[in-house]
Amino acid sequence: MTDAAVVGTGPNGLAAAVTLARAGLKVALYEKADTIGGGLRSAPLFDRDVTHDICSAVHPMAAASSFFRRFDLPARGVRLLQPDVPYAHPLPDGDAAAAWRCLERTAEHLGADGRRWTRLMGPLAARSRAVTDLLLSDQRTLPRDPLATLLLATRVPAHALPRSPFRGERARALLAGVAAHAVGRLPSLTSSAVAMLLAHTAHSSGWPLPEGGSARIADALAADITAHGGVFHTGHHVQDLAELGPVPIVLLDVSPKELLRVAGPRLPDRYARALRRFRYGPGAAKADFLVDGPVPWRNPLVGRAGTVHLGGTREDVHRQETATAAGRAVADPFVLVVDPAVTDPSRAVRGRRPVWAYAHVPHGDTRDPVDMIRRRIEQYAPGFGDTVIASRGLSAAQYEAYNPNYVGGDIAAGAMDLRQALARPALRLDPYSTPLPGVYLCSASTPPGPSVHGMCGHLAALSALRRHHGVRTPPDLSPAKKELI
Repeated sequence: MTDAAVVGTGPNGLAAAVTLARAGLKVALYEKADTIGGGLRSAPLFDRDVTHDICSAVHPMAAASSFFRRFDLPARGVRLLQPDVPYAHPLPDGDAAAAWRCLERTAEHLGADGRRWTRLMGPLAARSRAVTDLLLSDQRTLPRDPLATLLLATRVPAHALPRSPFRGERARALLAGVAAHAVGRLPSLTSSAVAMLLAHTAHSSGWPLPEGGSARIADALAADITAHGGVFHTGHHVQDLAELGPVPIVLLDVSPKELLRVAGPRLPDRYARALRRFRYGPGAAKADFLVDGPVPWRNPLVGRAGTVHLGGTREDVHRQETATAAGRAVADPFVLVVDPAVTDPSRAVRGRRPVWAYAHVPHGDTRDPVDMIRRRIEQYAPGFGDTVIASRGLSAAQYEAYNPNYVGGDIAAGAMDLRQALARPALRLDPYSTPLPGVYLCSASTPPGPSVHGMCGHLAALSALRRHHGVRTPPDLSPAKKELI
């Protein structure tokens, strides 16, 4: 007999299944695609020996979240490789800003703004675990570390203002680049919180890439689920909750739009209306390139970075992101670029290597992003196009077809603003529960939101365990000795 069903095998669905299986429940997982992983999928696209990350590539939150700390990826053979320069931001005049793992080196690089950067990031990095746990919580429980709360309370509002406290363009652009990961209007309170979270982890737990590709994380999660009796059903697109049978607990790693599709007639009108009001944010358009050498960045410092932000000055980034959030296409969108072989040399095979890139575009944008992204890269890396052997693009609209959770290409699974941060996807004391008995939502449309941290799934599973089995102590997630051999 199945004790619990999980629909969707993205990082949150897998984290939910791990938590339930470790508590002794028999879990069945259902996945629309032929392969598991959602945002953690990796595959060869043009050359059978060169692996591309289909969605996410760099994983600051997989190194920082309490779920993955307890799950212990390194002990399971997943090497999280750390670049010396987690992220860089080239500037239009040929200069470049960079964040090193070493806070002191970053401060030296930022010159007159170095002390300000250290005062801003140093205390957060010193209490990184508490800060991360606060921001990656259910947004309902009281913080365990009041000082972490105070640190954020004194920083987030100050950096949500139009005027930057930094004087030099390097520091101003560097922080704007990480704030743009919120994928929305800039500046704002939510983008400032995202900036504090991501920027400080560069100096603490880092921005690692899994050796061999993101699928290594999904494989480790799946192996643990299988070892504890879980069963996967791939190529199974659930059309109605009734297909799952009389299972006591159902966790849905799906968007509110998908929840309405599979359970709509059963949902109370008030809750269904709240799901229909749930707002989705701007889209992401993805380009994958197979190239014959490193990206020829004009500034060599950029070539050392694990992640590169292309947006120009702080003012340029704010203009691009605000216009995109308003649904206006811009000719020079904000673009993220990763050359995985910079951090993981095994990703380069016979002189060929993958390059991963996203552009932020309006919701539902239908443009093929390949040329747009290539031109954007060539602004800072002249000759990049000459290195390209093959390419593939996915528009924002096509991304939803690839993964129904990415409505309109919104890889954040919901607009990241203050109201939706607190009422995600609806205003409820337990954001994971639904009015349907035993049915829970565990996707990135619930707190704490997007990124590969597993916390939405883990927290939803803990909620189900408390309600249905009286389990109040989280199960042990650490690898057993036999699994380390």
